[in-house]
Amino acid sequence: MKLFGSYTSPFVRHCRIALLEGQQKGTLECEFVETDIVGSGKLSPTKKVPFLQDVNDGKEVELTDSASILMYLREQSGQTFFNDANDFNLFCNVNTVLDASVNLFFLELKDNILPTEGSYLERHRERVASALSYFNEREYSAQAPFKDGELRLACFLDWGLFRKRISLDGLDNLQALLNAARNYDVFANTAPPVGS
Repeated sequence: MKLFGSYTSPFVRHCRIALLEGQQKGTLECEFVETDIVGSGKLSPTKKVPFLQDVNDGKEVELTDSASILMYLREQSGQTFFNDANDFNLFCNVNTVLDASVNLFFLELKDNILPTEGSYLERHRERVASALSYFNEREYSAQAPFKDGELRLACFLDWGLFRKRISLDGLDNLQALLNAARNYDVFANTAPPVGS
């Protein structure tokens, strides 16, 4: 099994966490292959990371979305992938906000386009701010094991701070979740390398 991705992607990070958790159970063997925008453009039909390649029962498995990869990794390691609709809803909502944040980040980084330059981009910025307030209304696990919705949220929060896209000032429940996740060795071991 090979998981392709970058060390800075929050989507990839969540998959790496699931992979490490499966490896701790002794049920998963997988190689992580670092790739960039050029490599993913050549190897993935969606031209993004993560993507996974495996052979299972003699059949080739190619997955190109982090959600399907997480499901596969959880199933292969005998873990459950969502048995709680509220946690799945959190996961889906975080994906929406994460997509908006990543799009805004790359538009600014690559094309020098700011959210103030269009109503659609401003809506993305407002979506992120509104969702952070909404996410902060919940309480989260204070220690591992974390649910996948919580892990996706923690990956987003850490990425958002790392890329200077968000602030957690006044968002105590989100800060508490991130602090708890950072104390989880698997989460800490998947942090983006310093200077990335």
